[in-house]
Amino acid sequence: MQKKILVVEDNAELSDLLTLHLSDQSWLVDLARDGLTGYKKATTGEYDLIVLDIMLPGMDGIDILKNIRSRGLVAPVLMLTSKSSEIDRILGLELGADDYITKPFSIREFVARIKAVFRRMENLSAMKKTVSEPVIQAGGLVIDPEKRKVTVAGQPVELTAKEYDLLTFFARHPGRVFNRSQLLESVWGYGHDGYDHTVNSNINRLRAKIETDPANPQYVLTVWGVGYKFTDTDGADA
Repeated sequence: MQKKILVVEDNAELSDLLTLHLSDQSWLVDLARDGLTGYKKATTGEYDLIVLDIMLPGMDGIDILKNIRSRGLVAPVLMLTSKSSEIDRILGLELGADDYITKPFSIREFVARIKAVFRRMENLSAMKKTVSEPVIQAGGLVIDPEKRKVTVAGQPVELTAKEYDLLTFFARHPGRVFNRSQLLESVWGYGHDGYDHTVNSNINRLRAKIETDPANPQYVLTVWGVGYKFTDTDGADA
């Protein structure tokens, strides 16, 4: 089925360029050049992906993201940010953005990011059609893949889609050490130099949610000079 993408970007030259290259991939593209129009389209249309600029007239991208997620809309969101807006990127990821790309960016990387998002969604859909995955447990941490639900000491933990994917990937490979490039490739679907902070920030937020003491984690462990691993012991305490 042909993918449908909503682009919310107020810069006419950039939005036209993105629309042209996305259409070249045989994807259907819908365009909004202000926040209010973008929000209305996002909540009334059915899109496979929303490309969302942060700085928009009428309603900014952070507010759009916050409101569509509060309404239960789960379409993946790729945010467009400036290099100086790290706080916006972090807030966007915490609110449920699936990925972000900083301006200026190459069209080749932009298209590659979108393809990576679509691959992840297709893999997730395929997994749901296969044999039920068993519940994963490490001490007080429990992951239910069927329900995409995580609890620690019996209490539910609210994770973003990417935090959940990262945790589940770790938990499926207990004791195995992954460097940042391997995590980018396996969890985000791409590997680019300069995006190590994407892994770091997601791990920090994940630890803040699942660890009793994030400074001394028991589940997602740092292997200094190499990368990260998930605990390989069954007795971790939450």
